[in-house]
Amino acid sequence: MPSIIRRVQIAFCIVAMVFLIGPTFAIIPISFSSANFLSYPVPGLSLQWYYKILQPQPWMSALLNSLIIGVGATILSSILGTLAALGLSRGHLPARGAILAVVISPMIVPVVISGVGMYFFFAKLGLVASFLGLVLAHAVLAVPFVVITVTATLKNFDVNLARAAASLGATPFHAFRTVTLPLIAPGVVSGALFAFVFSFDEVVVALFISGPGQRTLPRQMFDGLRDNIDPSILAMSTLLVIVSIILMGVGALVQKGAAANKAPVR
Repeated sequence: MPSIIRRVQIAFCIVAMVFLIGPTFAIIPISFSSANFLSYPVPGLSLQWYYKILQPQPWMSALLNSLIIGVGATILSSILGTLAALGLSRGHLPARGAILAVVISPMIVPVVISGVGMYFFFAKLGLVASFLGLVLAHAVLAVPFVVITVTATLKNFDVNLARAAASLGATPFHAFRTVTLPLIAPGVVSGALFAFVFSFDEVVVALFISGPGQRTLPRQMFDGLRDNIDPSILAMSTLLVIVSIILMGVGALVQKGAAANKAPVR
């Protein structure tokens, strides 16, 4: 009887994975189509759409913009999120629950509302249609991902290690750099990956904040779907799927390495 239940569970998991991931992988064969429009089954195989997305305009330019904004937002959100998680991990912090709710509120509030609010706020500061405005906007929205992952890592952190470093004469910054940060690095890296993926994939705020010179890859794909369905979008989507798989693998390796370091030595 237990073996039957186990098999049913495995079968259910496989069906759920196919249902969730199947549509994502369905675009891969169509991206190699030799037709000039979307059609399935494909009449033949061709790399014409991959050649098109490798041209400087518009895809490579949009990809470069997304990388610049994503890296900037990841660095800023990782720093702010890690510092916020360290502060929230202190047991004597007053109104900890209220502060945590405010910090993770960008994850709860609909992105459209955040986009409208940021547009009017950044317009007064002259940050609309600028890379700095997009970096700040994406960093604000990505901070909750870093806070959650780092806070989860800090639950297993022994504060006595930092106290021991302080008792040996280490300054708070030196103790953080040499003791705390190496131990919570897996959480920081995981949060940074989530932040980068979110920024790289975000389109709603980009529609409000970005200008013609800051056209990101998701916005370019959105405009392509709105104006005319260009098969080159499927080629770029296939490359993004591959990048997502690589990032997931990096995150899994980081978590595996962290678990191996925590394993007791016999």
